[in-house]
Amino acid sequence: MPLKPAYLIHGDDHGRIGERRAAFCAVAEKTSGPGGLEILEGEAAEPENVAAALSAMTLAMGWRFILVDGAEGWKEAEVAPVAQALKDPPPETSIAFFIREEGRTKAPKALHDAVTKAGGVIEAETNVKPWELPKWVAGKAREMGLTLEQGAAKALVAHVGDRQQRLLRELEKLALELGDGAHIGIEDVETLTAASAEHKIWALADALVARDADSAQRLYLELRARGEKQFLLQLGMARRLREALDVVTRLEAGVSAGEIRKTLRMPPKAAQRFLAEVQRFDRDQLRRAVEVIADLEYTSRGGGPRMDEDTAALRAIAQIAA
Repeated sequence: MPLKPAYLIHGDDHGRIGERRAAFCAVAEKTSGPGGLEILEGEAAEPENVAAALSAMTLAMGWRFILVDGAEGWKEAEVAPVAQALKDPPPETSIAFFIREEGRTKAPKALHDAVTKAGGVIEAETNVKPWELPKWVAGKAREMGLTLEQGAAKALVAHVGDRQQRLLRELEKLALELGDGAHIGIEDVETLTAASAEHKIWALADALVARDADSAQRLYLELRARGEKQFLLQLGMARRLREALDVVTRLEAGVSAGEIRKTLRMPPKAAQRFLAEVQRFDRDQLRRAVEVIADLEYTSRGGGPRMDEDTAALRAIAQIAA
């Protein structure tokens, strides 16, 4: 595909934008070598400096690549010098703007217009709303020649998490494993998709709810050995325990297990297993478990007795499972 003079990659899916940025750098290095890419960020990414870089003469041989980070801070009126420089784009040059949008911080409309007039490409990388993810996953699967059977898309989201990049990688692996035209069911998702670190964290939390101290401690140590931050593990355990407390509270209030199962964001078998484990607790026990994790969080921030954070976590797991 021929290179374009300008690219504007924007949106609130910051992870995907990071991937696109890395891909642009890889193309630049492959096309023109390490010296063919100029990265403008911080003060160097001010509009006047970007315009100057576009207009500058260079003795470098081959295609020139310019990467701009930070244009999300530009005001509409500040885009003028860049727009002027893009009216007559320099030959054998590609400039790419990577804009991470958040809240009211958006790519300036004037930059959209300038890139369009230069014959460039504009692509949005946006996060899909959580409740729309199964539909989005099913659509991406169709694009890859796969058919997800009823419930499989929801199961995939529950199994590997809600990061779109991660979901795409898992769909690509399924396509390679099963081939074009494959029909994929819930069992295929649970068997063939790799458990992510997030899934491992949930497995740790589920082992805690099941009062399986050995499994919970083993998973904790495995995740820590892989470099996972302790506060993420605490967060996963706290969320699952609070979810278990909510389930037990609803059960004791007379809500049926079937109705509760429908509200759980996990595959049917996992939901059934979770409900069975949760019913081994009563509300007071789960409240105490949540308090133990809260104390662990307090200790990890420097409160309470001084103790190695992993020792404190392993003791908390044993206390909850006891």
